[in-house]
Amino acid sequence: MIEIVDIRYCRLGTADLNGAVQFATELIGLELVARENGAAYVRGDDRDHNICYFEGDPADQTLGLEVRTFDALTAAEATLQAAGVETRRGDDDAAAARRCMGFLNFRDPTGNSIDLVVRPFHSGNRYFPSRDAGISEFSHVGLKTTDAPRDEAFWISLFNMRANDWIGTAPLMSFDQVHHRIALFPTDHAGIQHINFQTESLDDIMRSYYFFRDRQVHISFGPGRHATSGAMFLYYEGPDGMVYEYSSGVRMVDETWRPRQLPFTAESFCVWGSRPDIAEFQAD
Repeated sequence: MIEIVDIRYCRLGTADLNGAVQFATELIGLELVARENGAAYVRGDDRDHNICYFEGDPADQTLGLEVRTFDALTAAEATLQAAGVETRRGDDDAAAARRCMGFLNFRDPTGNSIDLVVRPFHSGNRYFPSRDAGISEFSHVGLKTTDAPRDEAFWISLFNMRANDWIGTAPLMSFDQVHHRIALFPTDHAGIQHINFQTESLDDIMRSYYFFRDRQVHISFGPGRHATSGAMFLYYEGPDGMVYEYSSGVRMVDETWRPRQLPFTAESFCVWGSRPDIAEFQAD
């Protein structure tokens, strides 16, 4: 069993690096950590970075997850290879670009690119936002899946993941007490479906709602409250079509939590009545 201990970063190719950085800093409210070698690193908490934008194909996207030690990384490599999953160890230059001491890369059954990293960098300085959006941490991602039950089985059988709820066949999974760290949403191709940042309160979400509306940022969904995690949310669209989310008040679960099956309806995504303008959240 591969033990994931944290969610670390998203790496996103972009056709307009300057535009992506401007959106991340001036609108999302992230801190620019560094720009080097055609890449920009931004964050919303005490990790070294949460997102790395790099000059490249917007379809080139990778999720980084942390394992605890080099021995755990070697064991993960053996576990994946025994399951027939091709893995690739990153060299020193690639590890430096990911700002970690070592990593390996693999693809899940849909083709999503995943890094397993060991000893990722932390920052010695506190997160200082360029805009006070109330962000407290980088919390979870949505991944696209071409077969949700198959990919759920992959994550649960090889990793310390569990499904805490389902919306239709879409599992909301976690490796810790947060209701979900990775959610799988059915579509016809691989990719990161959305990137979530927690905020301190509903007030922060509502301030950003009006802030975005005044600046003609496309609001994809919300404000609303999720039926699954109980979190209040706001989804909005950034450069290259990437969807970002603010949420506040996510549910914590423990071993007594009983996963629930919800139908794939708008009401299962929002109990307040908001309707999503997000393809993966809409029933056929």
